[in-house]
Amino acid sequence: NFLSQSGRRIPTPVLIISYETFRLHAPVLHKGSVGLILCDEGHRLKNSENQTYQALVQLNCPRRVLLSGTPIQNDLLEYFSLVHFVNMGLLGTAAEFRRHFEIPILRGRDADATEDEQKRGEEKLQELLMVVNRCIIRRTQALLTKYLPVKIEQVVCCKLTDSQRAVYCDFVTRKAHEVASRMNSARGDRADNVSLSSLASITHLKKLCNHPDLVYDKMASNADGFQNALSHFPVDYRGCLDSNAPFRPNLSGKFQVLDYILALIRTTTSDKVVLISNYTQTLDLFERLCQSRNYVYVRLDGTMTIKKRAKVVDRFNDPSSPEFIFMLSSKAGGCGLNLIGANRLVMFDPDWNPANDEQAMARVWRDGQKKDCFIYRLICTGTIEEKMLQRQAHKKALSSCVVDQQEEVERHFSLGDLRELFSFHSETVSDTHDRFKCRRCVNMVQVKPPPDDSDCNCDFSVWNHCYGKKHLRDIVLKSAWDTNSISFVFWHYSHEEQRTTV
Repeated sequence: NFLSQSGRRIPTPVLIISYETFRLHAPVLHKGSVGLILCDEGHRLKNSENQTYQALVQLNCPRRVLLSGTPIQNDLLEYFSLVHFVNMGLLGTAAEFRRHFEIPILRGRDADATEDEQKRGEEKLQELLMVVNRCIIRRTQALLTKYLPVKIEQVVCCKLTDSQRAVYCDFVTRKAHEVASRMNSARGDRADNVSLSSLASITHLKKLCNHPDLVYDKMASNADGFQNALSHFPVDYRGCLDSNAPFRPNLSGKFQVLDYILALIRTTTSDKVVLISNYTQTLDLFERLCQSRNYVYVRLDGTMTIKKRAKVVDRFNDPSSPEFIFMLSSKAGGCGLNLIGANRLVMFDPDWNPANDEQAMARVWRDGQKKDCFIYRLICTGTIEEKMLQRQAHKKALSSCVVDQQEEVERHFSLGDLRELFSFHSETVSDTHDRFKCRRCVNMVQVKPPPDDSDCNCDFSVWNHCYGKKHLRDIVLKSAWDTNSISFVFWHYSHEEQRTTV
């Protein structure tokens, strides 16, 4: 009916449809034509090879608009896909774009780039901007700050416990030797086996950083890399996920910090908290912790229906409801949810894609929020999680220079640095800060404050750098430092509080 309408006055001129439904009905929709297509969450079209992109690009439509807050999530080829969708041929083919723009720009952004490579990269960047600025309107979050309360974002580097540290160190030592030797001799299919083995090992390390319970079955079976791992734990230790064993938050540095933060928030404020993790098993551990501390909570993951989600969210946002904690799987609820009933949010583990973390952290700091917001991003010191944070910084720097045209994004990390996954910097308070070669800190003291025009959207190098609790603004985190589980904190705010007189 929608396509068959014609004339000057069309009764139903607008069709609202999801990406999934469009893909299902694409053969019918391709038979007609429309005047304008408007795609919200346009970054879903970042892959020009997927079925949704192919279905939409074949629609007979002269005007196309994409809306996206994160046009670059991983690499420049995603940016090409979005521009190509709205202006086909503007940047040539994907191969031409890669050769002409992506390769020289990335080489110029590398920390190890020569002066000539930096110059050529900058020239290609300016050339790219000249082309794409004809079809892009960019508005940043800075427009919203005058309407929202202050947000304080904090990256909290948490020390591994002694048991975690011993298991982590043994695992990465074995894997580093194994990968090096196998990569040297890899031929044909064996190269794929190395890659798959490395991916599995990365997942094990990320889970170990969260809590040893998440890899207990691997340790109990002396699985590859975890030989004799249980010898580093108390004799009576049992994982709680597949047994009735009590949950032990003291076996994880991040859980010790989380436990203390939640206790302080509960006893000293009326604030509610959102807990986010990439793993549903970590949500299981959150539940065990809440049950042992008698916290009232709700949980949302991929198993919950859309209808029930709306009811749970509305109830949590009601100030009079008893729920103290909202647990969220980042994959199930990272986008779209409005959780302004809480003003504190804990990102328990990082994602490789900075846009996913940004989306998840935006659940509480949004229209309708009345309280100052506090974001806690927990990272295990010296581990793969710091490598992920560094990888995020690299991707955000790429987005800043291409999309936001910021020229002073510093070249902190070489691509070689970012491949160094199987290592453990056991003596550092923050491997990320070490790599900045920070000139604002002397003898483990920040002597120069962040630039006046900086905020929490800027690079970590211009945030506040805290080796101790003295210069923290958040009272809760200040008190949590006494757990002796925190080694370092980066923090910054969204904007200075606007003081008005009545």
